[in-house]
This record gives sequence, structure tokens and C-alpha cells, in this order.
Amino acid sequence: MNIIRRVALLCLFVAACTTLTSAQTPAADPTPQLAKAASPTPTPATVAAAPSASPAASPAANAAAPAKAAKAAPKGAPPLPPEKAQPVRITRFDTAPVIDGKMDEEVWKTGAVFKDFYQFHPGDNIAPSQPTEVYIGFDSKTLYIAFRCFDDPTKVRATIPKRDNIFGEDNVRVFLDTFNDQRRAYVLGFNPLGVQADGIHTENQGLDLSVDIVMESKGALTSDGYVVEVAVPFKSLRYEAGKGKQWGIHVWRNIDRNNDELVSWMPIARDASGTLNQAGHITGLEGISTERTLEFIPSITFSQNGVSAPVFLSGQRALMEAHGLAVPADGGRFVNRPPGMDPGLTAKFSINPNTTLDLAINPDFAQVEADATVNTANQRFPIFFEEKRPFFLEGIEIFRTQLSAVHTRTIVDPDVAAKLTGKRGRTTYGFLYASDNAPGNLGDDDRDFVRAAEDLSAVRRRDEQAGPDDPRFADALAERRGSLMRLLDRNATVGILRVKRDLGKENSIGFLGTSYNFADRSNYVGGFDGRFRFNKQTTLEFQVLGTNASRCRLAADPARDDCLTRNGFAYSYLLSQTKRHWWWNVNGAARTSGFVADLGFTRRVNTNNHNLNVGYTSEPKPKKKIVSWEIYNYLGGNHDWQGRLQNWTYEGQIGPNLQRQSYIRTGYNTGYERVFASEFGEPVFANLLPEMSAHSKNYFAYMGSSPTKRITLNYFFGYRWGQLDYDFGNGRRYPRASASAVAARAAAAAGRCESEEESFVAPSECGGTLDPGKGDLLYTNGGITYKASNALNMSLSWSRNRLTRDDTGLVAFNSDIWSARTTYQFTRFAFARARLDYSSLRSSYRGQFLFGWTPSPGTAFYVGYNDDLNRGYFNPFDGQPDQGFRRNNRNFFIKASYLFRRSF
Repeated sequence: MNIIRRVALLCLFVAACTTLTSAQTPAADPTPQLAKAASPTPTPATVAAAPSASPAASPAANAAAPAKAAKAAPKGAPPLPPEKAQPVRITRFDTAPVIDGKMDEEVWKTGAVFKDFYQFHPGDNIAPSQPTEVYIGFDSKTLYIAFRCFDDPTKVRATIPKRDNIFGEDNVRVFLDTFNDQRRAYVLGFNPLGVQADGIHTENQGLDLSVDIVMESKGALTSDGYVVEVAVPFKSLRYEAGKGKQWGIHVWRNIDRNNDELVSWMPIARDASGTLNQAGHITGLEGISTERTLEFIPSITFSQNGVSAPVFLSGQRALMEAHGLAVPADGGRFVNRPPGMDPGLTAKFSINPNTTLDLAINPDFAQVEADATVNTANQRFPIFFEEKRPFFLEGIEIFRTQLSAVHTRTIVDPDVAAKLTGKRGRTTYGFLYASDNAPGNLGDDDRDFVRAAEDLSAVRRRDEQAGPDDPRFADALAERRGSLMRLLDRNATVGILRVKRDLGKENSIGFLGTSYNFADRSNYVGGFDGRFRFNKQTTLEFQVLGTNASRCRLAADPARDDCLTRNGFAYSYLLSQTKRHWWWNVNGAARTSGFVADLGFTRRVNTNNHNLNVGYTSEPKPKKKIVSWEIYNYLGGNHDWQGRLQNWTYEGQIGPNLQRQSYIRTGYNTGYERVFASEFGEPVFANLLPEMSAHSKNYFAYMGSSPTKRITLNYFFGYRWGQLDYDFGNGRRYPRASASAVAARAAAAAGRCESEEESFVAPSECGGTLDPGKGDLLYTNGGITYKASNALNMSLSWSRNRLTRDDTGLVAFNSDIWSARTTYQFTRFAFARARLDYSSLRSSYRGQFLFGWTPSPGTAFYVGYNDDLNRGYFNPFDGQPDQGFRRNNRNFFIKASYLFRRSF
């Protein structure tokens, strides 16, 4: 019934949004002014290097274009010819071209033409090594783009990779700033065979490839290079169009073999920060059919899971102990759970071209792509994992801010979720609601405990003489059951509101608020952020947040709850400047000890962090063996809100960029770290020394290269003296290596810690107090990718982290992680992938085998098998050594989804 009520509320919400939108008339938005950056007198070198001027549109299109003032060239770039300084009028096609990679229809000849590109990497707006022509046209429903890339076809680098994985070979891409706000733009990329990549570029945040756009593309090699044809339905985009409206546009080409050569239709100035503020413009997108689009993606997952579990769950053990029965030794067992079926539905309603409502009912959030294995040894703070679930990735850039106050992986398993995102005029907005059942979905141990406590209560009601010798044990059991019942199958309610207002050409200010409520906790976060550009080189970003959180220890009787309220504050800033050769930024972030953001990602509280980064790149020489030199320096540190220094670090590195996308860097790092017992937070660490500190120094070097079109490799090596071991221990293979822990193990081995009465040493020594100490850290990693054919891609990566204590000479941990991956692309849409990860800390092996067919975003079919084993490690239930392999869990699944899309 709860689900039905939520669905009904969401339907009312949809109806209200539709009614409000249909009743509103879009506000008139003045045509954005052209950039007016001052243009210095060009040097003879830049004038000679500039490509010759050529018409950028068909004669008919140019004749129809209104006369406008010429756009000044970005500072440091060659002067713009007239056809690039004014908006290019896009031609309306009478007939739709066939997207077949041939470009043989006559209609393409009427399209607007973009040519005379500039090489901006590694060269500085010089003539490119190969010419490129791009044709653009449209009709009422679709934008058409064709790329004609001239080259020697035998030298073109192109395989059949998976979607979004095209940037390690030749490719073309177009940036579409569909609101012409110089803040965000669609990036549509294609390799020579038409394989797609799509994402959102956000200024000062970079490219997010998690977005998938429904479009059609086809590419083919030709006798003089390659051709790519693209059809992008307007209903796949969010935009503003009509008479007088302009879109910002960049058109780029990547020639991979020439030191990752990048060419652009518009020049890119090196002494101006930003990408979209250097874009050209297109206009003439009039008479577009303003369709409303409704998408449904039903999905279903069939799975069968197996897990390693103890023979006696916690409830069974508690019940046996309550009756005075001894619990036998428990080595665990592997349990195959019954096959399950999990249907779900996601829907998207385009209320208008710039507003989208997303809905999800029991969405399928099974991750097809497993998280990478990472080093967890000696980690004091949480490890970040990226979001991969399609529902949350839609419009995710709207909710991202400097302080990571929204990290949607904290919403684990919602029954119902809704999201409204869009832009109206200068205001960007987003609202997200979810009802997450994960917090109340208690595990087998807790559920069994509830059942066992109920069983014991029934026994006591039937026979008051039966039960444990001490009735207080049963009372405690009942109290624990009562508190668990208040959590069992309860849902957390999540709400996120984001609003951002554009100011001027490239400035903005925004508000972010989040709400999280569950049975035993609540959290509210709110604050403001802004971005201001002072000139073409200098920008400032900032954010401030306040938080309120309540944490309760639930009792069986709500009147006896014990709750604690915490209030917190956080801020961040980034001041950056980019010049022709030099760049620098000053940045920082801070969170008070009371800061809580349940829907965000927080590594550390009670800390202030401030950093200075300075870099230099020499003038590039694309034809020389050493193309350029790069120098980088970093100085930063942390202090707590009591004014105590926590750490500081200085790092410097230098190295050349060479031919064949090769680079070498070497550097030195030195620093200081200081830890306090209060930072560890748990009573078990109360005996930690009040303060422990260490000075460190570190040498490192790394390199990378693509010596051939088939091979790419990289390697990193570093060694640090003075790295702190926090004395957490790293599994049974690497127990704690401090002197305190060694003494405790010796006392236990001598039988001196069997009981308090028989102990001849202090209890703290028997337990081994937490004792951080200095050591030497070796950290190194490398990888190689081999493209055996256009369809077969193989990669192998490895990393090692080994820390040896100075005081005891013991190895605190030695973590080796291997990852092997092989992918075979039968076609652009069908693939098979095998992946194996190995971690030496616990001798764990994780395998994934997957077949997938993904003809378009939303439509997919997967068959997969995941396995997780240990070999020659310790049984997690009885602590005894295991011989051979032990399976922890495995999963077989079939997942299918289909996109139904209709416009009206």
C-alpha cells in the first residue's frame, strides 16, 4: 500500500508539472551578445601559421545571415576571419540524408560548411597536419552532421570499442552549447567507424561521459580518409531555439598518431581559461517541432545468488546462549539462495525542450560494470566510487558542487524515485525525491535475531520457569528486538533541491539543499555557491554549507530514545588563472567536526585544507623529439578548527613530452603528518598516544607511451621514507606490526593473558594499544593495453603498496592488485567481456564474465556471471586457515530492458 500511495502522489506531481508548464509562455530571452575580448596585435609567426580564410557556410546561407559585428579573436589567438566571427546560419534540409557513412546525397552540398581548422595541440593554432570539413543541416525534428576527414586510410587508428571509449584513437567531436550560456555543453564524439561517445562538458569541471543520448551514426574508411554521418533528434537534447536564438559550437578532430593532435574549427587561445567561452556560434534553428517526448524503459532481472554464511546466525546463537546451550564451532557453509526475479520501470517525460521529469518504480540498479578493486590497507578515510546507475546519471551535473554534498550512491535501493531537472531562461533547477528501502532492509543476522527474541518471549510466556538463569539476559534480548523492529523494513526519505542562476556572461550563483530522514537519524544540509570570471584568464568558485543532524539510539519504547544533535559548517574556494605558459590556482575546503552530509561524500571532518598549485608548459615544437617541457609545483596542508597543524606537503615534478604520445616525469615530495587520538573516534582507540607525527620525503617517477597503434603502456614508481602506519592491522595475513602489538602477541603466546586474575602484565599490554609509527612505503603501478585487432582489446594492470615499520622491522602490509580484462566486440552493439581481479591482502579473486547487446541507450540485454573467492586464506567464521579455494559469493544474472519512445 505504501508503494501505491507513492505512485499516486508521483502521478499527481507529473500532472501538476504538465499543467503548469502548458499554462506558461516562455519568457523572451535576449540574444546573447558576442564576446568582446580585446585582440592584441598578432605576431608574424601566428599570422603565417593561421589557415587561409574560406567561406564557413554555403553561399545561400551566408546571403541569409544577418549582418553582425565581427567577434574579436580570443587573446593569444590569430584574428578571426569574418565567417567565424559572426554566427553561421544552419541550412534547413528539404530531404533527410541516409545515415550510412557514405555522404553521397546531394542534400549535404547545401549544408553549412565548417573548414579551415587550427591545430591547438600540440601546436599553437597552426595549420593542421590533415584537412577536415564538416557539414551541418537540420529539419523540423533532427540535426544532421557529417564529418569528412582527409587522411591516409592505412594510418587511421580505429577499432570497435564500447560506447564512450573512443578517445584513445582517431575521433571527431562536436560541442553544442544549446543554451549559449558558456557553462555547459553536449559533447558528441565519434570514431572513424561511427562508434559513439557522448557526455556533458561543464566549465571548470571537465567532461562527464555518463550521459547517453539517443542518436544515429555511421562511419566508414574511404580512399582519402574517412566519413562519419550523424543524426541527432532534437528531442534527445535540452535546448532553446527559434528566431534570433544562437547555440555555441566547437568542432574538433583528434589525429591520434600525431602526438594526440587536436584541431578545432575555432582557434583555442592558451592564455585564456575555458573552452565554451572560445566557441563559435550557429543560428537559424527555426521551425523546429516542439514535441513532448514520453519514454518508458521496463526492465527485468533474473538472478541466482550464492553466499557464504555462518551455520548459526546471531539470533540462533543468542537463543542457545539464553537457554544455557554451548554454541558449536562454526566453520560456515555456502548457501544457494532461490532464483529471483526483479522487475522495474523507469520513465522520462520531456515537458518541454528544456525540462525533463524522470520517474522510477522499483528501478533495476544492478551494476553491470563492477567496481574496480582498490587498495584498502592503512586507509583512515572513506574511498570514493563513481555513480554508474542510469537514473541518477541523468542531469547529474546539475547537482555536483565543490564540496560533494550530493553523492547519489548513498541512495542504495529506492522503491520509488523522481527527478525534475531543466533550465528556464537563466535559471537551472533540479529536484530529486527517493524512498530508499536499503536502511531498513536488515541482514539475515538481524532478522534472525528478531525471530529468536520472539521465540524466547513465547517460551517465557508459556512457562515462566523456563529460560535463562539470568532473566536480565532475556530482557536485554527483548530490548534489542524492540529497537530492531523500529528499523525493520522502514524506508529512508530523501530530498534534494538545486537552483542556479546565471549572472552576466559567465557568472552564476546557486543554492543546494538536501534532506535525509530515517527512523534513527535525520540530516539537513543547505548553502550557497558561486562562480565568477574576472577576465579571460581568472575565475573564482566558492561554496558554503550548513548542516544539522540528529542521531538516535533507539529503544524498544520510543519515549526512552537517546538522541544527539550535531550542527556543522563547511566552505570551499578555488581561485585559478591560466596564461600562455603559466597556470596557477589557490584552493581549499574545510568542514567542522559537527559537519554531516548523509547524501554526500565526506572524507574528513574537523579540518581546513589549503593548497597552491603552479604549473609551466614550454612553447610546443610538434616536429621535435622533445615536443615540450612541463613543470608542476604543489604546496598545501591541513589544520583543525582548534588551530593544530595536521599535515603539510610540498611536491615538485618536471619532465618532457615526446613523440608518440610519450611523456616522462620525475619528482620529489616532502611533508609532515600529525595524528591525534580524538580523530579516530572509537573508544577502542582511547589508549592511542595523544599525538604522533612524522616527517616524510618521497622520490617518484612515471612515464607513458603509445609506441604503436596497437600498444599503450604506463608505469609509476615511488618510494617514501616516513610514511605513518596507523596500526590498524590488515587482515590475518598482516596483523598489527607495532611494538605494542608484538608485545601483546608475545604475552598471549606465553599464556600470560588468559584471564585478568592470571595476567602478569597490564591489561592494555595484553590488548596492544593503538600505536602509529613511521615506516618506508613502496608504491608502484603499471599497465598495458593491447589492441590485437579492431574487435579484440586486452589490458593488464598491476599495483603494489608495501609498508615496513621502522621500530619493529615488520611488514605492516604488502598489497598486490592485478586486474586483467579482455573485450571482444562482435559488432558496435554486441560484445563479450571477461575480467579477473586479484588482491594479495586476503588472496581474493573476483571474476566477471559478461555478454551484452546494447543497440541504443535504454535498450539492452546482458547475461553475466560474477564470482568471489579466496585461496589459502583464513575462514572468516572460525578464524582457522583454509586450504585451497573458498567461495564467498557468486551471482548469475540475466538483465533485459527496452526503450519505448513516443512524441506528441
